[in-house]
Amino acid sequence: MKILKNNNGFTLLEMLMVMFIIAILLLLTIPNITKHKKGVDERGCDAYADMVQTQVTAYEMVEGKLPGSLAQLKTSGYITSTTCSDGTNLVLHGSEVDVQK
Repeated sequence: MKILKNNNGFTLLEMLMVMFIIAILLLLTIPNITKHKKGVDERGCDAYADMVQTQVTAYEMVEGKLPGSLAQLKTSGYITSTTCSDGTNLVLHGSEVDVQK
């Protein structure tokens, strides 16, 4: 029986060191990602409110009057939702769309 004298590969200690380094990198990056999620949601909601504001103007141009509510815009097909992706409601005050906080 021939015994292999040249064992190529990683030792258990080397693999554990690589896993340790990867775990440390994950511990450093994951909190930063979750910390910025709230800011991203707020900016996304503001962008959606701006888009709904544009649709209010489009409705006014086509129909010749302001919509009575955002539900009216939704039933007319101008918007698909009266809430942001994070669940924040949008409200219509006259011709202005506001984010309800």
